Amino acid sequence: MKIRLLRFLVPVLLSASALAAPATMRLDYYHTGDANHEVFSQDRVVIEPLPWPGNPRHNIDDTNSGKYLFEVRDRSSNRMLYSRGFSSIYGEWETTDEAKHMNRTFSESLRFPAPEAPVQIVLKKRAPDNSFVEVWSTVIDPKDKFVDTSHPPAPAPLITIEKNGDSADKVDFLIIGDGYTAAEEPKCEGDARRLASIMFATSPYKERRKDFNVWLLCPPAAESGVSRPSTGIHRRNPVGSTYDAFDSERYVLTFDNRAFREIAQFAPYEFVEIVVNSNIYGGGGIFGLYSTVAADNLWAPYIFVHEFGHHFADLADEYFTSDVAYLPPEVRVEPHEPNVTALLDPDNLKWKDLMQPGTPIPTPWEKEKFEAMSREYGKRRRQIRKENRPEKEMEALMVESEKQEHELFASEKYAGRVGAFEGADYQAKGYYRPEIDCIMFTRAKNFCAVCRRAISRMIDFYAGR
Repeated sequence: MKIRLLRFLVPVLLSASALAAPATMRLDYYHTGDANHEVFSQDRVVIEPLPWPGNPRHNIDDTNSGKYLFEVRDRSSNRMLYSRGFSSIYGEWETTDEAKHMNRTFSESLRFPAPEAPVQIVLKKRAPDNSFVEVWSTVIDPKDKFVDTSHPPAPAPLITIEKNGDSADKVDFLIIGDGYTAAEEPKCEGDARRLASIMFATSPYKERRKDFNVWLLCPPAAESGVSRPSTGIHRRNPVGSTYDAFDSERYVLTFDNRAFREIAQFAPYEFVEIVVNSNIYGGGGIFGLYSTVAADNLWAPYIFVHEFGHHFADLADEYFTSDVAYLPPEVRVEPHEPNVTALLDPDNLKWKDLMQPGTPIPTPWEKEKFEAMSREYGKRRRQIRKENRPEKEMEALMVESEKQEHELFASEKYAGRVGAFEGADYQAKGYYRPEIDCIMFTRAKNFCAVCRRAISRMIDFYAGR
């Protein structure tokens, strides 16, 4: 009996060993340049503390998402082992006016299953025709003595918000709190649970909730709150979150990539939301990097879901009347994001299959009336910020604006139908969105059909369907 049992156990143990997740390797590098030139330089290679959380059946990215794409290729055979599309802070910054006049350096990272033999890392950037062109390449030998295999202490306990299965078969979503003191850790957890529940009340996340695992890390800050340079507030937070990114008062990012990665590595993650301990309207989202939200603002539920749409599904902003730091493109090209189009080929609209017969392209709507409303709102918003008036006044203005928008859209002939409505991707002319309204356009409650499909496809990719 013992011999039979041993014969049974050996192949089972060998099979389990073969299926064990590899380690997680991270390449940290520097991205330097301006609007016209960019160079890359390797910083370090790290073996993170936790095994690779990804789905081994979906190592090769076929989603055609992101401004950049990196490939991990076996050095000896050139066989592709892994690939992922992503976007970056540099990719946004290079479109600002500042990038025309100076160089800047950003720290960035690529994460992938640790290889067993030397690999070539090939970094590609999207060209105007939407193809990817190689911009940098470097070789990594996993046996190199300089690969960092140290074991630093965890910055905070890992809290399980929701676990629905093995990481390989789920979307691993990490929430990191920033600007919470040790005494505020219960608030951090409460904020994370509240915001996660809001996301899972929104379609299509609502229907796909069981495809997610949700984790929380809340490293203690020395001071409560985060930096807001426009008002003279500076904080040394664990993650380094700050308002006024690209000199936009509501844009919240961290430029301290190393600090962010050193914290995030203590959780299984593919996507990250940084929840900042603040009541001032703000947030941000970059595909494949992270998204951010100010936890205590009245509009935190909307910001959380909107910005996560950028980060998770590569959704573009559909609004076009708000102040942004980005310069308009010199040449109109088709955006790679799934929910906006330059309509260069009206007969082959990228979401044509979702349209009802008889919907005109472009699709008419009360654009001029909306623009007039937005100009007045923007003027009043800027005055509130200029005078640093209480946040309650800003929240009241946004409630008023939301009501006006809802009334306008409710009267639209093509409300609720997929078409091509001019005004999207920060441009009033020449760029189009799929529906009159969407979470990616205004502070709406629902995603349009095109955005819902894009989100569902990304869940399918990471959850193994």
